[in-house]
Amino acid sequence: MPRRAHDLYFGPLQLIEFTRFYADEVAAGRYPFVDFDPDERWHQRIYRDGRLDVWLISWLPTQGTQLHDHGGSSGAFSVLSGELTETVVSSRRAGVRTASDHLRATGESVGFGAHYVHDVRNTSDGPAVSVHAYSPPLARMSYYDLDAGALTPLATVSTDDPEAEFVPPVRAAS
Repeated sequence: MPRRAHDLYFGPLQLIEFTRFYADEVAAGRYPFVDFDPDERWHQRIYRDGRLDVWLISWLPTQGTQLHDHGGSSGAFSVLSGELTETVVSSRRAGVRTASDHLRATGESVGFGAHYVHDVRNTSDGPAVSVHAYSPPLARMSYYDLDAGALTPLATVSTDDPEAEFVPPVRAAS
């Protein structure tokens, strides 16, 4: 029987296992190049093939992302050190969306499907390091604004980099 395209990629639970494996590798010193950049989140790809993309990301206090999805890729992340706050957008009755914050501490892992919208940020007083995996490998990301229960698309960018710079569009004065 021929394989379907979605059978070639990994799901959230498998991606959690990859992030945990690579987090253990980093903790064991096999990737000694973790760095911190005061101007932007430092990141380094540590693995990529046709099915999987794995990144090591460091976060200083106040660094974070914009609400985004992963362009149809499933994903996962594991917090190697420190703690991160993840804001997850969920759907409620009548199409109204809400956002909830979740503290992700050292050792915690999160997996998600292709339509997950979230942002991640370091709201703590200390640095954090995390490992992220995507399947299929990233090809695009969409960014959003959540206002009064509506999720508004801001932009979709073609990228294979989860830390691609997003510049919000300039809004006309009202």
